[in-house]
Amino acid sequence: MTHHDPPGFIAPHIPTDAYRRAEATGAPVVIVVHTPDPTGVPWRRIMIPLTIAGAAALGGWGLVVALCALLDAAAHTATVIAGAAGPIGIGGITLRLTRSKHL
Repeated sequence: MTHHDPPGFIAPHIPTDAYRRAEATGAPVVIVVHTPDPTGVPWRRIMIPLTIAGAAALGGWGLVVALCALLDAAAHTATVIAGAAGPIGIGGITLRLTRSKHL
């Protein structure tokens, strides 16, 4: 059996005689280390849902902006096509889609 020095730097609260007695009898030495409960706010638990909610909000605004850009492009396209086509007539009814530039 090898001889070890008492773990003074690991557990200074263990008396040397108790350590030597446990070592001589072969009884295990159980070291219980109490760690304090973490104080404060667990930021990881809070930041993950906030990050997901922020990404969803930004994605929603991105969809709104894309829809507005698409509708704007469609309106400009319809205006250009209507201006190039001129008045549309079916039977005796004529529909003028755009105002003339000479008014």
